[in-house]
Amino acid sequence: MQFLLAFIVVGPLVGAAAALLPAPPGLKGKSPGQAVLRHGVTVTGAILVAAILLALGFDRDHPSKMQATTDIKWIPTLNVRIHLGIDGISLPLLVLTALLTFLCALYSYFKMPAGPSPKAFVALLLVLESGTLATFAVLDLLLFFLAFEMVLIPMYFLIARWGGDQRQAAAWKFILYTLLGSVVMLLGLLLIGLKTGTFDMVALATDNGRGMTTSVQVIAVLAIGIGLAVKTPMWPLHSWLPDAHTAAPTVGSVLLAGVLLKMGTYGFVRIVLPIAPDGMHRFAPYLAAFAVAGIIYGSLACLALARRGNKGDLKRLIAYSSVGHMGFVLLGIASMTPTGVNGALFANIAHGLITGLLFFLVGALKDRYGTADLDTLSGATGAALYGRAPRLGGLLAFAAVASLGLPGLAGFWGEMLAMFGAFDPADGLSRPAFLTFMAIAAVGTLLTAAYLLVVVRRVCMGTPGTQPQEPRLVDVQGYEVASWSPLVALTVLAGLWPAVLLGLTDPAVHKLLAGGKS
Repeated sequence: MQFLLAFIVVGPLVGAAAALLPAPPGLKGKSPGQAVLRHGVTVTGAILVAAILLALGFDRDHPSKMQATTDIKWIPTLNVRIHLGIDGISLPLLVLTALLTFLCALYSYFKMPAGPSPKAFVALLLVLESGTLATFAVLDLLLFFLAFEMVLIPMYFLIARWGGDQRQAAAWKFILYTLLGSVVMLLGLLLIGLKTGTFDMVALATDNGRGMTTSVQVIAVLAIGIGLAVKTPMWPLHSWLPDAHTAAPTVGSVLLAGVLLKMGTYGFVRIVLPIAPDGMHRFAPYLAAFAVAGIIYGSLACLALARRGNKGDLKRLIAYSSVGHMGFVLLGIASMTPTGVNGALFANIAHGLITGLLFFLVGALKDRYGTADLDTLSGATGAALYGRAPRLGGLLAFAAVASLGLPGLAGFWGEMLAMFGAFDPADGLSRPAFLTFMAIAAVGTLLTAAYLLVVVRRVCMGTPGTQPQEPRLVDVQGYEVASWSPLVALTVLAGLWPAVLLGLTDPAVHKLLAGGKS
């Protein structure tokens, strides 16, 4: 188990270095470019297999216990250690990251985005995977920060070199926002380490803030929270996200929405809640207020983009929908209750599956139509997707109703539990305030359903009154079935059997909120 976890974290880095080497003659295939893309599929596939084996070997009877741990001295003078481990909170995110990266590598093998050398593309994809996996596996604050920052450079280049229109501006906006937030977060992490004498996240969670005064906790939560909120992204620190998603290649959007946004909310659960509970208690109402503001803002922005004549970009619309969906995650965390935090963690996984599928589908639409403009997709051509590519249209409708929270699919449980958490928040938090937040979030669910149903009607059914004469499109192809089927299956599985995931997270969340006591 220790070896598997170490391999999962380090393996992609080794694969990235190997991707830059010349391909052996026997493995070149039709071209060196094809060989390196095959290499990317092989490495990410090996990491996914290792993650599945790790999950199969995980002790489900004790999901609150850190397992597969490695603890090695690294910088003794600063008491920094190479400390790795997983529990019921981090394991689902680890497997989700390995799965989405493999599916992106597989998709890219058949549909490589236009841009420079495939070697650089595969190497950056693997470095991105390593940094994300390390974020969910490390148990030292400074290592967490290094892993958190490690993903920025590869994502910047994926957007800047393989993206679409306005890619340079979007990439710069992404890197500047996230770097500035990270600088502030580093100050908060250092403050905790200096005041407590350790950067070990397990020891700090067990101490449960007793080694810091309330004022120190408040400052630490403010600093760390800003950095995490930028990555989540929380309104009003979200403005980098729509541009980044619109400009990014398909696989970049899938990984950005499906994995990178989860790093911010994971940091709130793993660091802020257990290590500085008093500081979090002070900021919880403000976090909840910003969360529900993001839910309403994201939904209204999507409704505006979905209106006929507004030239709304479908990728941009889904990016704004992420602001709303992540608002539910933050609302659950802000409740500081097991129900709310479990809902936040469930919504994290559900959002990764569903929004990853949505960005895959929009990428396929853009490849077929040459644009993701909603007016072009549904108005000027009268292009009803049900008639031109029925399987593609059916998948888009499925992903949309999953995203709006249809009962029986993954999107339902996380949002419902987050609102239940707000209905009865932790002791000391204002229940009338959180009841208000819950009511606002409930309005957000209605708005979410409204804009997603408008999108399905316009893109899949066409604009009423038009007489489409366009020929049929290429429907879902074999490599697309292979890339998308796992996401569809897991969306249904998580919706029908939520206990599979909640059984992992619930004991770990109770232990985290109880100060390391099971």
